[in-house]
Amino acid sequence: MKQPIFLTPLFQERIWGGTKLRTEFGYPIESDLTGECWAVSAHANGQSIVSQGKYEGKSLGELWKEHRELFGDLEGDVFPLLTKILDANNDLSIQVHPNDEYANKNENGELGKTECWYVIDCKDDAEIIYGHTAQTKEQFIEMIENGEWNQLLSRVKVKPGDFFYVPSGTIHALCSGVLILETQQSSDTTYRVYDYDRVDQNGNKRELHIQKSIDVTTIPHEDITVKPSIEKIQGATITTFVEEQYFSVYKWKIEDSASFQQDKPFLICSVLNGTGEIVTEEGSFPIEKGKHFILPAGLGRFELKGDLEMIVSHP
Repeated sequence: MKQPIFLTPLFQERIWGGTKLRTEFGYPIESDLTGECWAVSAHANGQSIVSQGKYEGKSLGELWKEHRELFGDLEGDVFPLLTKILDANNDLSIQVHPNDEYANKNENGELGKTECWYVIDCKDDAEIIYGHTAQTKEQFIEMIENGEWNQLLSRVKVKPGDFFYVPSGTIHALCSGVLILETQQSSDTTYRVYDYDRVDQNGNKRELHIQKSIDVTTIPHEDITVKPSIEKIQGATITTFVEEQYFSVYKWKIEDSASFQQDKPFLICSVLNGTGEIVTEEGSFPIEKGKHFILPAGLGRFELKGDLEMIVSHP
């Protein structure tokens, strides 16, 4: 397989969603409450479909099951990663994710959820919730029971281009006016700690998961500062954000033309800005803002041409 696997994203409405996935990326969405673009997903709750080429019409999950050679013959029952774009038009709930061991035991064999965020855009005074102030589990429980959210939650100012690593066990939330690309383990398990007492269109509050949140939260909070490294190559700038247990994530800024060797099990690529093409042994394939594709194992050398900004990841 010497060509990209292009995928059709799917979209999820959320109480906190907005319109940026339509206005910024041109996706054909009617809803004004679209919160999530599941861009590269083999999760049972929303699968990406191959949009062209040899495997057109197949789901990513089918490819993982039937053509493991495309993914470097990686082991595992499920495709390991999930790439999303999130439009936080309003504040998300305060939440935390379990690790693999807890999720496997308590969520029917689901993976845990370590994730990371690249801030595509945000309003001037935007912020996120990242971490908490409790020093012991007893203090954590007491502050939750007393509703001391302003004292408990740690807020961080954000700007476009920022990157945050969010391991399982980290209290976190996007706040209003933030547009991000998220790379995460392929999991849909989220424990809500607090949801601002909001109600949905039917007047119902969303479920909270207080005890599970207490079980899995890292106490005291471990603040992880990402220090990106930047490498200049011919025709491109490569920013390495994180190389961790579950994923490595980079930003590729192509200024004209750059050549690469695909030597990973696979690469997930999301075009955040610009237009161009990817050239492989099997031809030239146009790419543009909002396109998502996988470069499979064995692709070999390829060239990216154009003015492009991409987020690239692999397990």
